[in-house]
Amino acid sequence: MGNCKPNVVVIYADDLGYGDLGCYGAEDIATPNVDALAEDGLRFSQAYSTSPVCTPARYSLMTGRYPSRRQGVHILPGDAACIIDEGVYTLPQLFRDNGYRTAVVGKWHLGLSDGKAPIDWNRPVDRTPLDVGFDECFIFPATADRVPCVYFDGRNVLNLDPADPITVLYDVEENPFPEVPDGRNHPELLKMKASHGHDMTIVNGVGRIGYMKGGTAALWRDEDLAETFLGRAKTFVNENRDHPFFLYYALHQPHVPRLPSKRFEGATGLGPRGDVIAEMDWCVGEIMDCLRENGLLENTLVIFSSDNGPVLDDGYIDRAVDLNGEHRPAGPLRGGKYSRFEGGIRIPFLASWPGHIRPGVSHALFSQVDLLASFAEMFGADIPACDSVNLFGALTGEDGSGRQEIYAEEQSSPAGKMAVHRTGRRRAPAACDQYRNREFPRSAAL
Repeated sequence: MGNCKPNVVVIYADDLGYGDLGCYGAEDIATPNVDALAEDGLRFSQAYSTSPVCTPARYSLMTGRYPSRRQGVHILPGDAACIIDEGVYTLPQLFRDNGYRTAVVGKWHLGLSDGKAPIDWNRPVDRTPLDVGFDECFIFPATADRVPCVYFDGRNVLNLDPADPITVLYDVEENPFPEVPDGRNHPELLKMKASHGHDMTIVNGVGRIGYMKGGTAALWRDEDLAETFLGRAKTFVNENRDHPFFLYYALHQPHVPRLPSKRFEGATGLGPRGDVIAEMDWCVGEIMDCLRENGLLENTLVIFSSDNGPVLDDGYIDRAVDLNGEHRPAGPLRGGKYSRFEGGIRIPFLASWPGHIRPGVSHALFSQVDLLASFAEMFGADIPACDSVNLFGALTGEDGSGRQEIYAEEQSSPAGKMAVHRTGRRRAPAACDQYRNREFPRSAAL
């Protein structure tokens, strides 16, 4: 496959479960755009993340390495240094080395700066996605529930007023900025209350993790995140239609806090979690329409997946549990985000490339860590030794077996770590097909 240069778009959801999509059996949330991607491509029944939590999974996706290869790969605070060290080969670097324009748009959560000093949010930051292989970067630093709640464009906070500098603090017990309301002491200011944690600095009527002051003009509005990120992703595609490109479009949905735009409020009967999944599906449709309008569909490989399994109550009172009804976010799998069970690490994974990937279902054992070596095979390129396995044949449907084993780790915090090791094939595909017909026992669900 050397010298083959399709555009590549990786659409990466946040906390989306194996059972949250129609193409994986969901009936209570309509996901027509993702389902269309599955219909036109390959739907994997046994694809895995390397972790049931976000930062470690994203580290593996970017580096082709298991999280434990690097100390400190756990759920990062919003002021963490970049955990992709200098000299570590990355997925975007592979594409750039092979003549591609590269961009990341959306959630980052792999840290910023070189860690030699606390981040100064008011000056250009010295280690960002631009230093790990991306030509363009439009992100928020960590997660939507962590400060600083600002966009980063390249190396700088977008729309920052120098007269209103940003200060961010973690690892303090009391609010260090008494002039800035926090959720613990001012619950009357909240439009979404916390169920646990998430009671520090209030931004846009929502308590966050961590404390922040300043940067008022730079603060995002949660309801605008989807369309803001989508707009930048479309701009990148439009500007690079005549040049090979790699786009890592890292969606923030359905991670908490779940605040969809007005057009998606009440779109489902499952409350805000269902509504932001509908919003996420619309974003997928919009980016696919952008590719189509630019005449790029036939020459673009699109991958859709999620970083880890689902969670309902993740710190905010948004009635996700009460309104969930018969919907099973992890489908027939046990567990979800944070757990060592299959529901935490087996994730939706779709690959579409018209004319090159035959539509259907793959039961190949596949890990997200394998994307680096698989795309290296597509280019006929050599990469440094890592944990990534060349499964380009499985990615394109030519190989129905895939890996011999799966390894995953749960590293929520510096103190917590566990590993999951799975070998061989299971009878999982039959269970998944059974779920699609709603015939599985309730005891097998999340």
